[in-house]
Amino acid sequence: MGRYTGPLCKLCRREGIRLFLKGDKCVSQACTLNKKSYPPGKVSKFAKKPTEYALQLREKQKVKRYYGVYERQFRKFFAMASKHKGVTGEMLLQYLERRLDNIVYRAGFVSSRRAARQLVSHGTVYVNGKRVTIPSYILKAGDEIELAPKAKTFDFVVKSLEASVNKVIPGWLEVDNSNVKVKITSIPTRAEMNLDIEVNEQLIVELYSK
Repeated sequence: MGRYTGPLCKLCRREGIRLFLKGDKCVSQACTLNKKSYPPGKVSKFAKKPTEYALQLREKQKVKRYYGVYERQFRKFFAMASKHKGVTGEMLLQYLERRLDNIVYRAGFVSSRRAARQLVSHGTVYVNGKRVTIPSYILKAGDEIELAPKAKTFDFVVKSLEASVNKVIPGWLEVDNSNVKVKITSIPTRAEMNLDIEVNEQLIVELYSK
């Protein structure tokens, strides 16, 4: 599977919103959107009204980039969601929210999902006492996540934990900062997800349903 190695700020500019891909920089005055709020590339002088397909595509791209998921994996999650009992769009977001890298980020252990993926891939994250190295691992209610002892001393983890005092932790997560642990208390409802961006998941459902 390919890996995006280009400028992360360019992705935010393309979607026109902060996707919080670079941690603390995204909430500071150094955010690129404060200087360049227009899309990357050649800018047309004539503004065109986006088509229905364009709106659906941009919504999908926005969510993919927000969670750091590639097309093939995103389609897999959508297929799983469409087979699940319930509203497909909400089920899709539930799967994305329950990814291991997202939980590590949501708990405040790191400042970005990219950093969370790095922790998981390097084998410093344990789920129910067992090492898991798959960032896309889907967690369920009752699962407990803990960082390895050496990971708890990493500078970027320590700084993130200190900053997480002011961070809003979703109600479906129970975080123990002193031991760097987090427990999934329940499967999140749409209202409990507290996403940093506005998402219209129905547009994504309509796009994939064509």
